Amino acid sequence: MDVVREGAGVTPVLFIHDAAIDDFVATLLILESPNLDLRGVVIVNADCIPGPGMDVASRVHQFAGRPDLPLGLSGARGWNPFPWPYRGDCVTLGDIGCLASFQSTVPVPPPSGEALIVEALETAIARAEPLTILLTTGFTTLVDILKSRPDLARGISRVAWMGGALDHPGNLDPETINPAVANTHAEWNVFWDPFAADLGLATLPDIAVFPLDITDWAAITPAFMAQLQAQAADHSYSLFASEAYALVADEPYYDMWNVTVALWLISPELYATPRRTPLRVVQWGFEQGWMQAVPDGDGRPEQDVYLEFADLQGFYDRIVALLAN
Repeated sequence: MDVVREGAGVTPVLFIHDAAIDDFVATLLILESPNLDLRGVVIVNADCIPGPGMDVASRVHQFAGRPDLPLGLSGARGWNPFPWPYRGDCVTLGDIGCLASFQSTVPVPPPSGEALIVEALETAIARAEPLTILLTTGFTTLVDILKSRPDLARGISRVAWMGGALDHPGNLDPETINPAVANTHAEWNVFWDPFAADLGLATLPDIAVFPLDITDWAAITPAFMAQLQAQAADHSYSLFASEAYALVADEPYYDMWNVTVALWLISPELYATPRRTPLRVVQWGFEQGWMQAVPDGDGRPEQDVYLEFADLQGFYDRIVALLAN
């Protein structure tokens, strides 16, 4: 099956993520949007365990009726590894009931994520149809490719990225990682590879940045879960989301970080006007991974930083409506 959406107003998307529970709900939302055409998925060995992460991605794509969706594993390496307890979510996700009938089709070794990205960007350039990159992990995979193939930047129209914390505390937990590095400003997608994050923000224009300032408002609330559960009997996507989020709904720190970014591609009117500012990342010392605004610009491109919702209830309502499949 080769599913390609064409026509005016259809945005081709390449999704680079790290197999978190929220990434797979975001995948379903993208697939349900008539204005988005998901061209491929690349898994990064960051907030996941790569083998189970790839396997559950294969099974989710089958569940969604898209076994044809190109899927690859990045060879990128981070600087500060995610804690193992965080990375195990992709394993528990594989045990939910609605995935039980699906088997992974990922070969060993898995397809190269870098090769997938290069091919997708080359195709986008050849078709004069640049891609939106939905990035919900570190920048490493993307900037490593562009360092060796800067010509491929012409295949990118924009990057929508979940990462950082601007006017908000970070999410490094001194009870989970060593307090010697657990500063109060860094967010994990930046902290994982602060050097790549800084390079991406310094060289790529038109990045829509979604830091913890906005994503911390996207909690998995009891009311939201109740709506999903009410739809679960009749709608398979709601069943998936309710079973998946039930694994983490009792964790007070777990928010819909990546769904926040994905839904912006679908319904940007739900988001307040962004702050436009150049950004940099502290690369060394105790504050490593702290994303900061650059008041004087320092020659860096301005980025759109989304800090607030214009309609938070509308955000939840739109997700529930899209998952009524």
